[in-house]
Amino acid sequence: MLKEERFSYILNTLKKKGKVAFDALSKELKVSEDTIRRDIESLHNNGLLIRVRGGAISPSKNPLNFQDRTAYFSEEKNMIGLKAQQFIKKGQTIFMDGGTTICSIVQNLPANSNFRLITNNLALVPIMSKFKGIELIILGGTYDRKTEISTGAQACAEIDNYVADLYFMGTCALHKDFGITAAFQSDGELKQKMLKNAVKTFALGNGAKLNLTEHYKVCELTEIHGLITDLSVADAALDQFRDLGLSLI
Repeated sequence: MLKEERFSYILNTLKKKGKVAFDALSKELKVSEDTIRRDIESLHNNGLLIRVRGGAISPSKNPLNFQDRTAYFSEEKNMIGLKAQQFIKKGQTIFMDGGTTICSIVQNLPANSNFRLITNNLALVPIMSKFKGIELIILGGTYDRKTEISTGAQACAEIDNYVADLYFMGTCALHKDFGITAAFQSDGELKQKMLKNAVKTFALGNGAKLNLTEHYKVCELTEIHGLITDLSVADAALDQFRDLGLSLI
């Protein structure tokens, strides 16, 4: 079967079902899963579908709205949130940026947590009400209702007033060759500022975000200290990241 015929089959199946899986397509089209992965990657790069762990979903199923994304990959986000806790120490100053995975970190914190949190993530404000020992500093800037974050020149300038012991970076896409990329330039610029002003940075990303790229380059993977995912450290999906000098959590 020609590549173009495979593309047509994948897109037609996606239109009917809303999602497709690598293993199922491999059997249906009688080609290897590696071939299907390359086909999905090509279609993703052309904006025709959204690659996720194990397959792909229709672009119309991709929840860009913050409230919609809250329930998306919720189990994976909770796992990442629990893994991140081991790095949080009393008295630290911590950067956290936008995203629902960041919210999972805070939701899973012990009630007696004691540190300073600097963030542009407005969705954290109601969550933080129960944590009396956490000093919350909200960055100013332009409020984005869809993502519930503040962005822009003011937010970036305010970051320069601080040095953080730790930065938990939410991510849109991670790729061994192209590093961490963001869907929106304003979000990417803020991440770059936090990275520059943090002693140690851990990027957060579920398995569905691996091997993907967005248009705005944030940094190389070699510029961060660790990658926290929902996957087991022994998972083969992480093999490509093992020689980059970063901790895999």
